[in-house]
Amino acid sequence: MRIISYTFYSERRMQLIRDIHKQKAEQGKPAISFEFFPPKTEKGESLLYSKVLPELQKIQPDYCSVTYGAGGSTKGATLGIVSKIQKDFDLTCMSHLTCVNATKAEIGKVLDEASELGIRNILALRGDPPGGVGDFVPTDGGFTYSKDLVAYIHSNYDFSIGVAGFPEGHIACKEGRELDWERLKAKVDSGADFVMTQLFFSNDDFLRFRDHMVKELGMTQTIIPGILPVLSTRQIKRFTELCGASIPGSMMEKLNRLADNDQAATEFGIEYAIRQCEELLKEGVKGLHFYCLNKSYSTVKVVEGLSSFR
Repeated sequence: MRIISYTFYSERRMQLIRDIHKQKAEQGKPAISFEFFPPKTEKGESLLYSKVLPELQKIQPDYCSVTYGAGGSTKGATLGIVSKIQKDFDLTCMSHLTCVNATKAEIGKVLDEASELGIRNILALRGDPPGGVGDFVPTDGGFTYSKDLVAYIHSNYDFSIGVAGFPEGHIACKEGRELDWERLKAKVDSGADFVMTQLFFSNDDFLRFRDHMVKELGMTQTIIPGILPVLSTRQIKRFTELCGASIPGSMMEKLNRLADNDQAATEFGIEYAIRQCEELLKEGVKGLHFYCLNKSYSTVKVVEGLSSFR
């Protein structure tokens, strides 16, 4: 077994996310985090660093993450953004990593580079195929399942490892959500420290999932719910179609009435997310992970609305 050491050039070594969760739990407070994707334009990148991140820092986040494009299309950009956020904003940042279009040796090189950049946290995913559509096809010499990627990272590196969980079951798992959850348990047992869920809008779905993982399957690792404050009716319909998440009937009725008014839909999304998060916090979740879509307004408003819990 080879454990890679870290050579980080910042004044402060970034924390392991498993330690952040432990510290926040000891304080009786939820960990607050959010996710970015690599901007596609120079303007988008400039806004991320000059406006979005400074605004989000006002709510004192504990960490953030950066996605890895379909087919591994943004791996270079992802590591660069994670490194810059840690160096320039002094904020622990996690890099996503997928199995797509990469051999074991190539994934090892990415992990080595991440280590050299001072990145200490990895969200290990099977990943989407190039273009985000179609069936996943394993790469010759690569990993077929994300649990194998988790095991490889755990055996060879000293990262804190997160994995994805699906409260309604993975869209590609046709055998039922319980089987998907059993596979998640195997993935966690391969060396993961925490689970970060896909977006959902019914807390009953999340609580059923959490209770099954903990009470039925005996999982002890932290489960962090993923929250997406709605920005527009059209957008959320597209997102849920792609990922298989459902929208409760009463919520969908409201969004349909706001289909031509994105600003009103955004304000409704904030109100809905605040109520959703309040209930989750009362149910004892250890953190909230926001899919902010490289924007700050809604996430800031939601967290400010939860000030009594912080």
